[in-house]
Amino acid sequence: MARIATGRNETPEERSDRNWNELLQELRVMQTGTQILTGFLLTLPFQSRFTELDDFQVTTYLVLVVLAVATTIVVVAPVSLHRLLFRRHLKSETVTIGDRILKIALGFLGLVVTGVVLLVFDVVTTRGVALAVAGAVAIAVLVAWLTAPMRLARRNA
Repeated sequence: MARIATGRNETPEERSDRNWNELLQELRVMQTGTQILTGFLLTLPFQSRFTELDDFQVTTYLVLVVLAVATTIVVVAPVSLHRLLFRRHLKSETVTIGDRILKIALGFLGLVVTGVVLLVFDVVTTRGVALAVAGAVAIAVLVAWLTAPMRLARRNA
């Protein structure tokens, strides 16, 4: 079996197995955060103050529920992918598609995190403060999850 020059002494199959395991670890982290945010959102309509929300807040809430559910669907998709392709000798393809799906899930999760901050700050403070803080969170997400990793990748290419 041919070895790939990656600085590791592993076959392509071993590399795919390692990459899949790393992907699963990332999914576990995302799944927990996604479940907590989705659970939080799903309990809000049952709070007594929910009826006091204005139209903007209700619309924001409903968009967040859809985004949180979409995030959950996307985060679980690699598990379904693996289950359906299990024992078909498609591990490399599974890892590649799983990687793409996980990147999409990160985008959705960034939107949910930013939106939750927007909604909470809008309810607790003012709309202007909420927009400013949500904007800062969006920038932080972009820098931490996209800009910094891409810059590091380019520097080490």
